[in-house]
Amino acid sequence: MGVQSMVDFKWPGLREPDGAHLSLNRSDFVAVDRYKDITYDPVYRPQALYHRALEGLHANNDAFLLQEVATNLPIYREDTGPTDFHLHLPPGGFQLVLVTSGMFTFDYDGKVYYVGPGAVMLQSAIVHRQLFYTWSGLSTEENLRTPQTVVPDPLCMGYSGKFLEAFITDPSTFPNPTVVGPEQIREDETPRTAWKHPLHNRPAGAGFWFQDPLALDALFRAYPADALGPVTAPMPVRVRDLGIEAPSGNLVTGHIIATDPRGGSVLPKSAALADAEGLSKGEVVVYRVIRGTAAFSDSAGKRLELAAGDTVTAGKALRLTDMGEDTQVLRLGLLNGMEQLRRWTRSQRDEVNALAGQIITRSDLRNDRLEGSPVGYLYE
Repeated sequence: MGVQSMVDFKWPGLREPDGAHLSLNRSDFVAVDRYKDITYDPVYRPQALYHRALEGLHANNDAFLLQEVATNLPIYREDTGPTDFHLHLPPGGFQLVLVTSGMFTFDYDGKVYYVGPGAVMLQSAIVHRQLFYTWSGLSTEENLRTPQTVVPDPLCMGYSGKFLEAFITDPSTFPNPTVVGPEQIREDETPRTAWKHPLHNRPAGAGFWFQDPLALDALFRAYPADALGPVTAPMPVRVRDLGIEAPSGNLVTGHIIATDPRGGSVLPKSAALADAEGLSKGEVVVYRVIRGTAAFSDSAGKRLELAAGDTVTAGKALRLTDMGEDTQVLRLGLLNGMEQLRRWTRSQRDEVNALAGQIITRSDLRNDRLEGSPVGYLYE
């Protein structure tokens, strides 16, 4: 497997990005990515179709990318199946995953997570892979139209696996090295090994984060309309705090704003009021409609209507004004700490990618794959 050769590698001195600082677009802008205008592409592997909110990415100085990943082929084909063990090294150590349909199994540095709709994971620079995903057997056109949700209902759990994924900067601009290739993985040995490496570009306090959609900290609380302004909706508006602000090193906040179906109750609820301060943070905000409909008002009072699959990236003057029934909206607030981060230069990116498994400097063995935290550099 070659793990010991990785451990003995002497790091050549490349430690962190030294390119230009990130810069958020602080002007009064609104950029919309309409679902009807997007395409799905197998960017990295044939079973995973990606569509990226490119209008928002480019309008915001290429500082933040939100994309959807839709599984579209069965796992048992020769050209699909589990991924290799790899790393993402974005500025600030930020990768967010929010599962919206189907079921997945992820391996984060030897610890296994079985996740479905509503599960949230925040990580970076942790050796990981995707072990399993569900596939519905539907045609590509039908598969891409199946509904998504952040509530673990049985119907959506049976569809093909999909998730929303966010990175600071575009993944093509930072290193994504493979640590152990598929042909080198020994299932009875490799997944029990946890690795560390010395690459650093993260704020103090950043760490790994997992939120179960049925955990107490994931309950939906009442929307603080008195502080943020009223939202017109046929059902009460509620908010789930994804809890990512502190684990991200205070780079990004995350919330889901949602309503129940008319006459129904599917959201796990708390009687408490959501935190208005946390929900209002963001030098730049990104809203993604996961299901249903929502309307917004910009600083000039112009109305903007969004449907499922639409994304808007804007200055923080954008205000939520209306929501339909059975609607779920992801809100991400980009904080000013992002501007302290630097980009990887192209030569640095290529150098780290070329090192691949050699970047590992230490390994630990875990007796039980279900115990212990993923190590990675976040726990140095």
